[in-house]
Amino acid sequence: MFDLQTMRDQLAAHYDLAPNPELAEKMSAEYARMNRVVTPFDWARHAPYVDAILRLKKERNAVILAHNYMTPEIYHGVSDVVGDSLQLAMEATRVKADVIVQCGVHFMAETSKILSPEKTVLIPDVEAGCSLAESITAEGIAQMRAKYPGAPVVSYVNTTAEVKAASDICCTSSNAAQIVAALEEDTIIMTPDQYLAQNIAREVPQKNIVWWEGSCIVHEQYTPQDLRDFREWNPGTRLIAHPECPPDVVEEADFSGSTAGIIKYVTDEKPEKAMLITECSMASNIADSLPEVDFIGPCNMCPYMKKITLEKILWSLHTMSEEVVVDLEVAEKARVAVQRMLDLSKKLGI
Repeated sequence: MFDLQTMRDQLAAHYDLAPNPELAEKMSAEYARMNRVVTPFDWARHAPYVDAILRLKKERNAVILAHNYMTPEIYHGVSDVVGDSLQLAMEATRVKADVIVQCGVHFMAETSKILSPEKTVLIPDVEAGCSLAESITAEGIAQMRAKYPGAPVVSYVNTTAEVKAASDICCTSSNAAQIVAALEEDTIIMTPDQYLAQNIAREVPQKNIVWWEGSCIVHEQYTPQDLRDFREWNPGTRLIAHPECPPDVVEEADFSGSTAGIIKYVTDEKPEKAMLITECSMASNIADSLPEVDFIGPCNMCPYMKKITLEKILWSLHTMSEEVVVDLEVAEKARVAVQRMLDLSKKLGI
């Protein structure tokens, strides 16, 4: 558990982190990227942390990889690369810095370490877990293999290194359909997200897809009636769902795609009103680049993603603590499954 008070006391001894309107004004370029969703008062609070992190990144030769679900002050203020899990996994193989700070959940940091074992990988809060990652184990993979002999296991990247090591290939929500379709076998095991698997089964009907019964605590909350109510309350709104939502929710939506796919869709289509049926920071993070789009709730937050804060990022870089370490044997096996995903994605032009 984090000792927040000790962390704050030690940071205060090294940095002036009091709200600073003058610094906030000097950092107006950074603020411009988020001023539709972050108030001037809040920016005056965030600016000292952003300034300290930006300076410390240079000292540590560090880069910050941030998932699309990070809060705007992280996403726009300190990140070097932003994206969905596939984009961040690919970027982890390209970065030249010595240190990767993973602003996301723990399996993402593990993936970066697996792909860049020579680098120091930090996660600002080691307790930033994932309901999907926690729903499956290597033993669960063995159970599925016993039940469906000869079927390859396609595991979502939202899994631990041990689960990846027990799988044949990984996937993300942005490449799952193409990867499943490209495999030679007729029966495919997908873990751990039952809803992603069911949605992919509808996209790739030529395959017999079987699945593990895990789900995301954010996306499983949505119901078709929610979407029908949203349409009634906000006529003309484009409803855009993540494929971790249940299939009947995806069917009710106007479009379904990964976080990267959602961003592309909204950027290309520029609907007058849009409602993103996913983690609510997504809309906040793309609002400033799409001022012509009126983003309307809902707001289901991921409690794990929200464990990552500017304060903890600064602490992690200041102390070089919260390092992610993966057992070498496990990492080697997991690397095979992740690399197969990256190689196949490149071959398929994803």
